[in-house]
Amino acid sequence: MARTVMFQGTSSHVGKSILTTALCRILKQDGYRVAPFKAQNMALNSYVTEAGDEIGRAQVAQAEAAGLAPIVQMNPVLLKPSGNQTSQVVLMGKPVGVYSAREYHNHYSLQAWKYVVDSMNYLQEHFDAVIVEGAGSPAEVNLKSTDIVNMRVAREWKIPVFLIADIDRGGALASVVGTLALLDEEERELVAGIIINKFRGDIRLLEPALTFLEEKTGKPILGVVPYLDDLGIDNEDSVSLQDKADLSGEREIHIAVLQTPKISNFTDFDVFVHEPDTEVRYVRRGDSIGTPDLVILPGSKNTIEDLLYLHRHGYAEEIRRLATAGVPVIGICGGYQMLGREVLDPEHVESTHDRVEGLGLLPAVTTMVGTKATHQVEFSCRDFGFLGLNLSLTGMRGYEIHMGRTHFTDGSQGIFRIETRSGRPTDATDGGLGCGGSCFGTYMHGIFDNDELRRALLNALRRRKGLADLPISFRLQAYKEAEYDRVADIVRNALAMDKVYAALELPEVQ
Repeated sequence: MARTVMFQGTSSHVGKSILTTALCRILKQDGYRVAPFKAQNMALNSYVTEAGDEIGRAQVAQAEAAGLAPIVQMNPVLLKPSGNQTSQVVLMGKPVGVYSAREYHNHYSLQAWKYVVDSMNYLQEHFDAVIVEGAGSPAEVNLKSTDIVNMRVAREWKIPVFLIADIDRGGALASVVGTLALLDEEERELVAGIIINKFRGDIRLLEPALTFLEEKTGKPILGVVPYLDDLGIDNEDSVSLQDKADLSGEREIHIAVLQTPKISNFTDFDVFVHEPDTEVRYVRRGDSIGTPDLVILPGSKNTIEDLLYLHRHGYAEEIRRLATAGVPVIGICGGYQMLGREVLDPEHVESTHDRVEGLGLLPAVTTMVGTKATHQVEFSCRDFGFLGLNLSLTGMRGYEIHMGRTHFTDGSQGIFRIETRSGRPTDATDGGLGCGGSCFGTYMHGIFDNDELRRALLNALRRRKGLADLPISFRLQAYKEAEYDRVADIVRNALAMDKVYAALELPEVQ
């Protein structure tokens, strides 16, 4: 039976996902076969497993850190906010409906508990250790009766809990004391220690507070983890977009990404910030798009609502004006659908609107359907014509997550050739060109993670500015592996690993 510990937090965004990732990597480094687990995740950043199941992006990063291909048992319940206080519920990787918060918590969440139990039992049977991540705070008393992700999980399997507090935001000591006070006695007994996260100062000045906290709570301090700058690990949700820096003007290529209200899978663009010549700016409500070298429309959990947002706030017209002036535009998934002439929703899959006008930059029409396409894909391109590129690449990888189906009204063929979907050979095309070759759209997430394609696109933008091409200098996979090791080393040095291994009931590797 697998050994298990659990990270819970005094609130959201305290670092549970990152510490889970780090511990997964530490155990992998020490020779253990370890798996991550989060019973219920609320996120618009999602991913598709090899089996075609949709799970939260954070669990994918944790699986990568553990050296595993992600599987649906690592995140059996995924909630994807879709608007009007509703969320699409994804159960065991497949959408099962859209529920209001009240409907979900009062009626559906406990029905999903069976799948949480089955998934956790599966992981315990197949791995040496399971590192569990909670959600939000375990002290949310209004949600406690329907909780399936925090203390209900810890109680079911008698899992030792490490309680994390974010000291960077202030009030860390009070949040720890208050959280413990609101737990039941049985739940407090499960808390095996406290972790102070995101510390930026002289540890000697903090030591009196740590002593006080141990005396006040009776719980040991397992460590103080420093604030981690420039963390190269995928973020869980769009709250982290608040930390994205605006353009400084110091690099040659400027990319503007529209931060729509229902933006999803914004991790598609994280890779650009590591390129030596590229800066990314997220255009928030009220911002002007300006005059970037490239405009990107991202994925969306609700394409129609985000498209209406672009029309209401003048961004649709601004994008059209930029495209007419020759500024390249790329749309990914929902953004691809917005680039077409119209989006139809006859079955009201996403909204009450039957039809919404698109941006008209692609000769395409999208119709929303109730069946979601979720696939990992392998694809190629032949004579890729965006910005005059004559590019041929094979063996590229990405993934699809979308509800709509798009067809081109002028008979255009796709710009990418899909060779496998969910591991099965296929012969299909994806995406299309418009605006004389300066606009393109695709359903595939993760296309910019392909190093050769990304650098070719950036070099095409450079040539438009009279700049020389640059060679590939950044390799994403090598970087991610190094980042997992870096974070693991920092956390290993910050935590009392002997106590962590004691909680896991595993021998510590010396």
